[in-house]
Amino acid sequence: MTTTMTPTRPQVRAGRGHLAPLLRAEWTKFRTVRGWIIALIAGALVTVVWGLLVANGGDTTCQTSDNGPVLHGAACLPHLPLGPGGEAVSDSFTFVHQPLTGNGSITVRVTSLTGRYSTNGGIAAAGADPTGQFTNGIQPWSKAGIIIKASATPGSAYAAVAVTGGNGIRMQYNYTHDTPGLTGTVSAASPRWLRLTRSGATIIGYDSTDGTHWTKIATANLAGLPSTVEAGLFATSPDRTIVVSQSLASGTTTEGPSQATASFDHISQSTATPDAWHSNLIGGGSGGLQASAGGLQQTGDVFTVTGSGDIAPVVAGSNASTIGQYLTGAFAGLVAAIVVAVMFMTAEYRRGLIRTTLAAAPRRGRVLAAKAVVAGAVTFTTGLAASAIVLPLAVRLGHAKGAYVLPVSGLTELRVIAGTAAVLAISAILAVAIATILQRSAAAVTTGIVAIVLPYILATTGVLPGNAAQWLLRFTPAAAFAVQQAIPAYPQVTASYTAAAGYFPLPGWAGFGVLCGYTALALALAYHLLCRRDAS
Repeated sequence: MTTTMTPTRPQVRAGRGHLAPLLRAEWTKFRTVRGWIIALIAGALVTVVWGLLVANGGDTTCQTSDNGPVLHGAACLPHLPLGPGGEAVSDSFTFVHQPLTGNGSITVRVTSLTGRYSTNGGIAAAGADPTGQFTNGIQPWSKAGIIIKASATPGSAYAAVAVTGGNGIRMQYNYTHDTPGLTGTVSAASPRWLRLTRSGATIIGYDSTDGTHWTKIATANLAGLPSTVEAGLFATSPDRTIVVSQSLASGTTTEGPSQATASFDHISQSTATPDAWHSNLIGGGSGGLQASAGGLQQTGDVFTVTGSGDIAPVVAGSNASTIGQYLTGAFAGLVAAIVVAVMFMTAEYRRGLIRTTLAAAPRRGRVLAAKAVVAGAVTFTTGLAASAIVLPLAVRLGHAKGAYVLPVSGLTELRVIAGTAAVLAISAILAVAIATILQRSAAAVTTGIVAIVLPYILATTGVLPGNAAQWLLRFTPAAAFAVQQAIPAYPQVTASYTAAAGYFPLPGWAGFGVLCGYTALALALAYHLLCRRDAS
């Protein structure tokens, strides 16, 4: 008689397949391959060196006058005022004002807003009429209206309601806030009434078409507003700037300074003293043009105010840049992270060690998780170190070379540094998933680079039309680099908001979420295939 015996399964050791032992095992595998460690360190070094090369790109030269000495480097840095939030701002306008003590209000009717702008990209020579070569035309963000300002010092807190050249009535305060009011342009046949009321630190803006029926636009809370402030009329007009879309890139064309002239009547200020209005030029004007060529003209109760400049935040452009430009070398670290993460997985398939790994840890999902965690953690650490080293060094070097870097808060700088490291880490995890799916090093590396690195390079180097670049930065994993945007894109400032200038179409958290979404899908597919395939 033949006896059939069922073989007994070996006892599974306690803790076998648990994540903690798997993490230790995978970390041991990773650190024992020196080539992987060296590759990540090399990627970090390239990131640092690239940022320093960008900062050392050129030495700025300038002259303070036609016959003055040629200055270099830090001596050419612009002296931009800082707003209440610490941001660099433009605060240049013609101000006709009186003190306002305690609570009160100011009301005015605006009957016209006209403008002129330079046709040759500059201004006249010394002693000549600075607007002699101007042509008639109002800029969309030329503005004139009423303003309550903490002081006449550039950069001080303020709230204003103004008519604009092409954007209707706006209430703006503390440089970064902008709320629309009535639409349309102003004229004698269609005047606009404006009002600001103050109660402590609270300023409320109103507009009206008839001076009887008022509509609230917005409320501004200006912390630390002194008891006595300056209230009155203003006019200003930024440089004539046109954003053009070219065949291979987007850019900004600046054609020189401009002016705005507005007529006011029915002026009522609750604590005003008759005949005590003062006209001052705040800031340094626009494009070298003084804040006003005409200043204030008064005929009876009609005030005509002419001004040039802007009251707005400064954005990245030809004269200023953001801290994100010094982290563009992160794409080199990204390539290294993708290659190492792919090899971390495919090496086991190539050497046949995957059988041993899965035999020791039958729960294959935990094996995949352990490899992903180790690859992500190591990449995050090296990326964080590289970003934290290069950013302060490059900013300091850039300043020494005369490059103005727009100031940001410590939290924003920390977010950019940690965000860049997080992008590298999640990209490494995505590479592990791709390698698990494809099981071939060359195919997985190519796929990772095409999916993440290539869209970023195409979008930031200007080789694609603007719309195509924006599409790539919305719908591909490269959207995650939006975490490097340090300065918001302000709708009230005309500029070229492109990735090359440090601006992305998605907020940082949303762009990072796109990368995380791709990674989650890839991990799910990798887990499914890993569980269904034979270990080979």
